[in-house]
Amino acid sequence: MILHSYFRSSTSTRLRAALNLKGISTRYQPWHLKAGEQRSQRYLALNPQGLVPALELDDGTVLTQSLAIMEYLDEVHPEPPLLPRDPLGRARVRAIAYAIACEVHPVNNLRVLTHLKTEFGADEAAVAAWFRHWVAETFAPLEKVLAEDADTGRFCHGDTPGLADCCLYAQVLNNARFGVDMTPYPTINRIFDALQEVEAFAAAAPMRQPDAEA
Repeated sequence: MILHSYFRSSTSTRLRAALNLKGISTRYQPWHLKAGEQRSQRYLALNPQGLVPALELDDGTVLTQSLAIMEYLDEVHPEPPLLPRDPLGRARVRAIAYAIACEVHPVNNLRVLTHLKTEFGADEAAVAAWFRHWVAETFAPLEKVLAEDADTGRFCHGDTPGLADCCLYAQVLNNARFGVDMTPYPTINRIFDALQEVEAFAAAAPMRQPDAEA
């Protein structure tokens, strides 16, 4: 399989973590988002959305959207699971993952931040303030959920990392680039620290990818 990725992409980071948890090896194909390679005809032929990651299967089928790919992997490679066995647990994990993937990331991804600059004249400070605002909008209630729910363990759900942890890990890494103050989120920080001790997550970090840049 071929993983079409970019080292700094948080959606790529979450998928890399999931692949590592599953023990699935891929060939890494980087696309430089800052250089606009995702808008090339070659990449658009693979993924018309022009987004990373994409996972190209051995038969040439191309899967897109990180959460959809992760759930596909869980169905065809069920061990170790990314989602709990019970329906309520699955719903809880999905809710945590979606809070990050559907509430924070869409308004803070590269194309949105670039649009703020080019169309509305936002400078770097304004872009960073925008980023931090939308993180806080979700992280404040997410901290409360994780801190007060008995289903939270060492990780987001119990003591085994899964789908929600892949999303949380990638987002917290991205937060650091924009100076997000993480002190209001001690439970999220604790989970993130625990994830950094898991090699599947550490190996998914941006600076450990073949296309990493300073």
